[in-house]
Amino acid sequence: MGENDGRAARIVVGVDGSPASRAALAWAMRQAALGGAAVDAVIAWQYPVGYGWPAPVVPPFDFAGNARQALAGAVSEAADEAPQVEIRQHVVQDHPAAALLKAADGAQLLVVGNRGYGGFTEALLGSVSQHCVHHARCPVVVVRGEPAPRGEP
Repeated sequence: MGENDGRAARIVVGVDGSPASRAALAWAMRQAALGGAAVDAVIAWQYPVGYGWPAPVVPPFDFAGNARQALAGAVSEAADEAPQVEIRQHVVQDHPAAALLKAADGAQLLVVGNRGYGGFTEALLGSVSQHCVHHARCPVVVVRGEPAPRGEP
């Protein structure tokens, strides 16, 4: 990430409202303050899909509005980390990994949280952070959320 690598001074961070994503956003804000970068906070949402059967009728729900509200809350909380950093909010209808990879094109850095499920759960659900690490065209930092207390998942 040298000064002459042609990338704009911006850091992209994935936000989903989880403690791990809030930790990633706080880390990105501190890093941006050190390097004079702006932060693009991205939250992605999708309509629910059915697997092997027609999707159930979903009562009216504002998925984009809910995502926008979650992002605004996380950004408001993280702004205290580095009030001098410019932070832009992006609400995207797409798979989270795809949205982050698109947003990170040309960025200095992509920052994602990791819920730390591991094992079968991660294999079954897929890992956005793992996908980003393998497919991003810029460096990726994975910030782990607070570990669960011993004996808890």
